[in-house]
Order: sequence, then structure tokens, then C-alpha cells
Amino acid sequence: MAFFRAMESVRPAKVRLFADPFAVNFIGPQLKKAVSFCAKWPICASLLTWYVDRRLLGSRTSAVARTRLIDDALHDALREDIAQVVILGAGFDCRAYRLAQLDRTTIFEVDHPATRAAKITCLRTVLQTLPDNVRYIENDLNNRTLLNELAQVGFRDSDRAIFLWEGVSHYLTADAVDSVLRIVASCCPGSRLIFTYIHAGALDGSVDFEGARRIVNDVARLHEPWIFGLRPERVRDFLRERGLSLETDLSAREYRSKYFGNAAERMKGYDFYHVAVAHVLNA
Repeated sequence: MAFFRAMESVRPAKVRLFADPFAVNFIGPQLKKAVSFCAKWPICASLLTWYVDRRLLGSRTSAVARTRLIDDALHDALREDIAQVVILGAGFDCRAYRLAQLDRTTIFEVDHPATRAAKITCLRTVLQTLPDNVRYIENDLNNRTLLNELAQVGFRDSDRAIFLWEGVSHYLTADAVDSVLRIVASCCPGSRLIFTYIHAGALDGSVDFEGARRIVNDVARLHEPWIFGLRPERVRDFLRERGLSLETDLSAREYRSKYFGNAAERMKGYDFYHVAVAHVLNA
């Protein structure tokens, strides 16, 4: 994801979907060199993206389009005067540092201790000081202490919040997913959840998504298997049973079309990936 975001960020301003100047700091030397070449010579960028799209079918285009989609969904939610953002499984997400509209918002980044440490180490090489409005919480999302840990660093469950949960749910057990959703649902009515999930049919092979079997096998070999998925037709009921109301649910095919227009018709792969937005129901 960091590489894809770095590549998108060096495209011409008039065509790129977003700019993430931090992403390049989270990739290795060879990939940094590739990004540098692409920034200087557009033909290199064209060749590299062609190769990546051929090798990792749909991965890059889905990644950058979903990044923009979530940026936009976050921006829309902030118009409602929500002053708390919780990024669950934050990883190398740098929205807290690159989106100006978050400057007046208290941001809580939740992640595994090792990932958190690596991220902060990188950020300290780029930023003179870490921003005062960002709080860091160590939690792997597999336990139920999250709300208490958030409260200890200033989170107010009586005030509305936006929870961002990108690229995480498919690595968790069903119990862990259930726990996170119920924690979000216990917060102030009107709070939002922006999250991604994988179509369960891609995991059990019951739906023939182009390139899905290869990707599922690849992540398993990397010892990071995808183990949780949802059926889109069940998502609305699944969320309502846990106190949340579905607002939107777009597949990669749909959100690529939103940002790439007619060119999206030629983009294949990752059709099993979804971005959904929900809100907390009134008690």
C-alpha cells in the first residue's frame, strides 16, 4: 500500500487521486529508487504501473481508488462537526499528517506495538515533531480493552467519532470483528464507521473473482492469511445486528469507476474488495 500510494503521489497533480508525501518513507531502497525514477521520467511510471497491474491484477488501481474514496468519506463525515477520529489498525496510514482538514481533530491511531514503533521511527525522520492532536494506542484488536485504552488518552464516548478501519478485517477472527463492531456501536449515536471487507466468496471459492485464488494463496504463503469475509447481501443485516446502520457499500469495480471513469472498464481484478460506510444507531 505504501508503494502504491507513493507511486500515485508522483503522478502529475492534475491526474493523481491524492498526494501522500509520507508514503515513500515506508518502502525499501529499491522501491524508493523506482518511485524517484517515475517522478523524473513519466515513461518509467507508465512502464512500472503496466508491469504492476499485470503482475498484481487489480491491486494497485483498487488501492489508490479506495484511498481516495476513504479520504472523501472522511471529509464528508467531518462536515458534521465530528471532532474525534479513530484509525483502527493504522499501519502506515498517514491521513493524520497529510489531510489538512484533520488539523483541528483529535486523532487516535490504534495498532500493534511493533507496527506503531516502526511508524513513529519513520515519522520522526520526516517531521520535526509529532503533531499534538495525534494519540497512539497499542492494541492488536483481538482483545476487548480498546474502549478503556482510548478513554485513557482522551477519547470521549459521549461525543460522536469517526472510526476508520481499512485493510484489517480480513486478517481477524470472526470474534475479533464482532468485538470491534460492537465497540464502535457502543459509542455516541451518529458516530461513523468507514471500513473495508472482502467478499466471503473469494475466500471459500464459491464466487469466481478473477485473480482472487492466486492472491488468497499468496498471502497465505506470506503467513498473513485472509480469514474473514462477508457476503455483500448480508452486510446490512450483519451490521444492524451489532447496532450499526449501513449507508453505502461499494465494490472495487464501483469505486474505481467513480474515480477512473471509463478507464475503469479496462481494469480487472480485486472486484471482491469493498469499502462500506455505516453509522451508530440511536439507542
